[in-house]
Amino acid sequence: MAIKIGIDVGGTFTDFLVVEEGREPRIHKTLSTPEDPSLAVIDGLEEMAQIGGSPCSLEEFLEATQTIVHGTTVTTNATLTRNGAKSGLITTSGIRDALEMRRGIREEQYNNRYTNVVPLVPRYCRIGVEGRIDRNGDEIKPLSLDEVSEAIALFKQEGVEAVSICFMNAFANHEHEQQAAELVRRQMPEAYLTVSSELLPSIRFYERVSTTALNSYVGPILDHYLNQLQGRLAAAHFAGLLLIMQSNGGVMSPEVAREKAALTLLSGPAAGPGAGLVYTQVHDRDRCIVVDMGGTSFEAALVAEGPLMVNEGTIDRHRIALPMLGIHTIGAGGGSIGWLDEGGLLRMGPMSAGADPGPVSYGKGGTKPTTTDANLVLGYLNPDYFAGGKMKLDQQTARQAIEASIATPLGISVEEAAAGMYRVACNNMAQGVREITIKRGFDPREFPMVVAGGAGPIHSCLICDELEVPFQIIPRESSILCAVGMLMSDLKHDFVRTYVSRLDGVDWARVDAIINEMRDEGAELLDEEKIPVERRTFFVRFDCRYLKQYHEVSFEVAADDVASHDSDAITRAFHEEHNRLYGYSLETQKVPIEIINLRVQALGSSEKPRFKATEYGGSDPSPALKGERSLYIFEQECFKTVPVFDGHKLNHGNHIVGPAMIEEETTAIFVSSSFNSVCDQFGSFVLYRKGREDLVASITKGEGNEQH
Repeated sequence: MAIKIGIDVGGTFTDFLVVEEGREPRIHKTLSTPEDPSLAVIDGLEEMAQIGGSPCSLEEFLEATQTIVHGTTVTTNATLTRNGAKSGLITTSGIRDALEMRRGIREEQYNNRYTNVVPLVPRYCRIGVEGRIDRNGDEIKPLSLDEVSEAIALFKQEGVEAVSICFMNAFANHEHEQQAAELVRRQMPEAYLTVSSELLPSIRFYERVSTTALNSYVGPILDHYLNQLQGRLAAAHFAGLLLIMQSNGGVMSPEVAREKAALTLLSGPAAGPGAGLVYTQVHDRDRCIVVDMGGTSFEAALVAEGPLMVNEGTIDRHRIALPMLGIHTIGAGGGSIGWLDEGGLLRMGPMSAGADPGPVSYGKGGTKPTTTDANLVLGYLNPDYFAGGKMKLDQQTARQAIEASIATPLGISVEEAAAGMYRVACNNMAQGVREITIKRGFDPREFPMVVAGGAGPIHSCLICDELEVPFQIIPRESSILCAVGMLMSDLKHDFVRTYVSRLDGVDWARVDAIINEMRDEGAELLDEEKIPVERRTFFVRFDCRYLKQYHEVSFEVAADDVASHDSDAITRAFHEEHNRLYGYSLETQKVPIEIINLRVQALGSSEKPRFKATEYGGSDPSPALKGERSLYIFEQECFKTVPVFDGHKLNHGNHIVGPAMIEEETTAIFVSSSFNSVCDQFGSFVLYRKGREDLVASITKGEGNEQH
């Protein structure tokens, strides 16, 4: 049988989902290996081959594997730890300091101690050369190839590994960039090269140069990692299709990933929102909030009739202007370290114990108390059943660490300190959800929350209490939701071209030519990825603004409106989107609308795994009861003995009254006093606020879809 595998490499754990026709999906987790993430990938695959109904060798397992979809954090980590390649930049004379000047606006205007972000390219490796193109694409001054050669000589002398080329107005005419690129390829064939007009041919110089520099900074790191991964997979006889997750929620081939490495920044979390929508659609909802709490970080994303996309964002304060999902990330995970600031206030994170040494209770040399250690003291984790019993947790050392670092300095008990750590961590995560809902004009109470990550379901009830969210969905595969999402993802390629014109004076022949050019580029990539024509879809977006406005609004334009050149329909779509985002439009004032960019997304639909529904098993959960345990109930601020259920034995319709614990091999679910839980037809645990039985009426009656 053909096997499909989703792999998500995180900072603490590497997650696996194995889907094989005729068998239940299998999930697995193994500790990540930060020094070489590909080692954890191979280790996990070998472990997966040995478990299940028919154990086999790694080679036999991979020979039967058709597709591996892989999300990686190597580029993200390289940026956050400033461990990327030594880079050089060739740019237009007089503007080499754009990486430091940026937009000329301080991020924190009232902070007198504010310091600027250190550019990824040191100043002595940023070289300006003579040559100029104007905004219309006309050459004002020829490019000085001699100065380009001098820059290359300096790069060789300084040991530069990656080169970026970004000239003023290259979006209008890329000729100078291509001339410089040809010299670099000839004189530095071993260097990683990024040309801005190939990566991001759009207006706004700072965004373009920052994105180009980021791509070069992480490119050699990703290239080295993919070489290691593909080499190890090939040595184990894998001959199937390897796809890499990208930050727009789609997947791409390793060849595309090597050239456009910046597309993999935030690649792992990008799979979560699409998977979350699959689980909410089972309950006839087309929107949700997806939260994922792992060992190192917490990600929150909004899905409203599809994952929310943004055309630019930041990573470690560096601007990146490539389409990506609107995911908000904070340093709040199971490994987040608890500490006291100068004022004696309790803080959680963003520092993390990671996978090595990990939380104190792991017994691997950690000395600083973490969220996981607090959860253990509060009774939310079973020390003998962590990771299904494969890892024993040391409760005594966790207590000692919390006592020394938090309880004694604050003059409180260990239990009170652990409860404080838990509450602060949950408050941090609730604020993260506010960033992607309230600050974007959405009410979190109107969205079901899909909870993911090995640590997420322990904290979700308190997060939902903070936000007044009445409805949660915790998938059976919640601990590896991103790995699930990878197998649900389509191939996606985004293209952008700058075209500045008033909407009421558009040269439609020119617009058609630009859009068709981007469609052809997308079709060429989908050809290389062997996507048949009938499984291809192309979406067109316009970036528009009111005349003299500073910012643009990006919105999808119907294919029929583009084909019929219907400016009125496009105008209405712009007003509607502007009103949704900002609460007003200037439609009645007849303010002219200006087009800035044209965008095309080429989508190749992939075959997705389907999960089979189970028969209704009644409401009684007692066959799954495995015992009782004393744990902290945050509503009453006290410990209480509650029932503990085996999540693997709970069936469709089983109803649990909170407070209670549900344990699985890869996660634990805390059902607080404010919530009850019912198991749906696909094994997901649906938590609803007491008194809101209307939210789960179809489940308790045994209704549901057959598959999803």
